[in-house]
Amino acid sequence: MKKERNELMEEIVSLSKRRGFIYQGSEIYGGLAGTWDYGPYGVALKNNITSLWWKRFVDDRDDMYGVDAAILMHQNVWKASGHVGGFADPLVTDVKTNKRYRADHLLEEMGVDPKGMTLDKMTEVIREKKIKSPEGNDVSDVRQFNMMFKTHVGALEDDASISYLRPETAQGLFVNFKNIIDTFHPKLPFGLAQIGKAFRNEIAPRDFIFRVRELEQMEIEYFVRPTDWKGTFEHFLAQQKEFLTKDLGLNTSKIHVVDIPEADRAHYSKHSVDHEFDFPFGQKELLGLAYRTDFDLKQHTEHSGTDLSYYDEETKERFIPHCIEPTFGVGRLMLAVISDAYTVDELGGEKRTYLKFAPSVAPVKVAVFPLLKNKPQLIDKAQEVFKMLRKEIKGVVFDDNGNIGKRYRRQDEIGTPFCVTIDFDTVEKPEAEVTIRHRDTGEQERVKISDLLTYIKTKIG
Repeated sequence: MKKERNELMEEIVSLSKRRGFIYQGSEIYGGLAGTWDYGPYGVALKNNITSLWWKRFVDDRDDMYGVDAAILMHQNVWKASGHVGGFADPLVTDVKTNKRYRADHLLEEMGVDPKGMTLDKMTEVIREKKIKSPEGNDVSDVRQFNMMFKTHVGALEDDASISYLRPETAQGLFVNFKNIIDTFHPKLPFGLAQIGKAFRNEIAPRDFIFRVRELEQMEIEYFVRPTDWKGTFEHFLAQQKEFLTKDLGLNTSKIHVVDIPEADRAHYSKHSVDHEFDFPFGQKELLGLAYRTDFDLKQHTEHSGTDLSYYDEETKERFIPHCIEPTFGVGRLMLAVISDAYTVDELGGEKRTYLKFAPSVAPVKVAVFPLLKNKPQLIDKAQEVFKMLRKEIKGVVFDDNGNIGKRYRRQDEIGTPFCVTIDFDTVEKPEAEVTIRHRDTGEQERVKISDLLTYIKTKIG
């Protein structure tokens, strides 16, 4: 089973590179582990996912405010949030090579579930089971390793100039809480939403774009009265599920809702629930939802000396709101969408591989072909249809590279739901019909050009 999973991941990684979705970062220099570059179709897929998220959670609501906070923040932000003292992974060191490895990963590879274990317990189990490093050497006791990337701001490198590449986007929302209150005077409940980069010095990045050092997050900090947290929590839990299934088209049977026990929750969370997904390498976290209480606003009030309370004009009460945090990793969502869409079947007696994307996320919605690339009348008409569709549909391409069969296979691997072919009947007959070929079934049908735009809009939703 593990071999099959590894082979499937290799196939997905290969297709992602071959078709311009995802490339290894700094590849011409041998690559930089934990970094990935998105090609044209990867960018389009990512933008479709983030646009759908922003539409559901920001544009379609009247209680959400968008923010784009700086990546670099004052070092005291991270002291107040607990990241300087507690944002750490459990590591062991190979006693011969001095290389570091994630202790929890070594335990998992030996079939041991490390969830809830203290550092001492991990060390005890490693000793009992005589777990070695990947090089076969003894390892040290388990220690904590801070995952933040440290840097210095300005000309001097001293303690006062220390900053960090943010390990999460959430704190940028908390430190802007007062700005939004003062500028927009929102009534509770309301939320702040952001899409942005975060950075984590992962010791063992792995599983393609699942665990990386540079990632993109979509996060919401939603502020409520302390008594209202449960209802809001359940609301966002349902919204997360709908986003995965209705907006992104993920297979419901691969999604699992998991309550996180207290021992495994982040220090700020009183209640956490994850949506986990059946990736090729196993069931892993996809989305998170946490009840952060008033932890962050209280911490920043104390450390900054700025009052981050909320005054209710109607009830004349002043209090610190509690916070519900839905968080989404863009890379993990992309990997879920790609791996869920990856399909191998037979069509016309031949094996084919294609990406069965929902039209909502497909990087290319429609490909327009001239039947032959050396016939000016076909090319001119195909360009006319292409330009007509592109004016009103995002994700339309023109393709005349290779024969028609090769174009179909290429578009299948890209995940294009519909291919439109202009042939001699299109230009010679008065009805001016084109052939639409459906990706999933390979079936073809004739549609009038005058009806084409409405037809495709209806199909892609």
